[in-house]
Amino acid sequence: MNHVTSKEVDSDERKGFLYWLNVKALTPYGFLLPFLIIFSVFGVFPLLFSIYLSFQQWNPVEGLAAMNYVGIDNYQIALTDPWLWRALGNTFWLAITSGVAQHLIAIPVAYILVSMGDKLRHWLTSAYFLPYITSTVAASLIFFNMYSPNSGIINQSLMALADSSLFGWAFGWINDFQPIRWLDDATFVKPSIAIMVFWKYTGFNIVLYTTGLMTIPKDILEAARMDGANALRRFWYVSLPMIRPFIFFAVTMTIIGNLQLFEEPFVLTRGTGGTGQSGLTISMYLYKVGWEWLEMGTASAISWLLFILIAACTSIQFFFFGKKGLGD
Repeated sequence: MNHVTSKEVDSDERKGFLYWLNVKALTPYGFLLPFLIIFSVFGVFPLLFSIYLSFQQWNPVEGLAAMNYVGIDNYQIALTDPWLWRALGNTFWLAITSGVAQHLIAIPVAYILVSMGDKLRHWLTSAYFLPYITSTVAASLIFFNMYSPNSGIINQSLMALADSSLFGWAFGWINDFQPIRWLDDATFVKPSIAIMVFWKYTGFNIVLYTTGLMTIPKDILEAARMDGANALRRFWYVSLPMIRPFIFFAVTMTIIGNLQLFEEPFVLTRGTGGTGQSGLTISMYLYKVGWEWLEMGTASAISWLLFILIAACTSIQFFFFGKKGLGD
């Protein structure tokens, strides 16, 4: 007969308990495994491959075997290319022009919305936010038609104002310049793109600032009013300082987004960058190098230069505004 001792039973119980502990400890990782696989394949691998590719000369049509290590030549080629500096200048122009305007309009509008009734504020906030959730390509195509020299609603409206008896004295001079070629004249290409970017993203900032203003305790505003502060002073000395974290976040998001502008200028300039490359942004230039000229190594180098630029700009923003913006 087989006799099972108490020690063997205890040993089996310990093994079963340890096995149960191991299974329990590994179970969460089992649930995370699908995400980790997908993230590694579509997130980590492309990132690492892009770094590796930035030091290679590669035409993707010729296959992986055509890769040729060139060191930092891709970075040198990119930094000495006049097109990159033109694209960089256009990008900064668009980022500053449209970005500053967004916040100068969004903050006062949000302040006015907060002072309204809840029902009206909700309707107006939704209306302002609608452009942000609209398809960028669809909106760009609409603006492309609006900017049409002969049939676009903008030129048609300007001509109607110029010919009207009521406003002709103010707009009559516009007829001397018709048709205005908004997307074909190098003078108007960047302002036309900036107007669309302003239209699309101002609503997001309005919603963000409205949320921030609504977090301000009403007791503080009421105390300021009792002390004799009018609406302008309450806005400047009470509301504005108390939404600094929201301003910091909104400005940071604007910097990151505007330095990566692609869809709006690409559609409005039909992928050409406009007359004299006046609408070419750094992201469009990256697309041209990689997918039109098939110089993937240089394109990867440009993408990392863009990453460094965005990191530098956000770091400067954090250095000068971050501590105060975070309420420190």
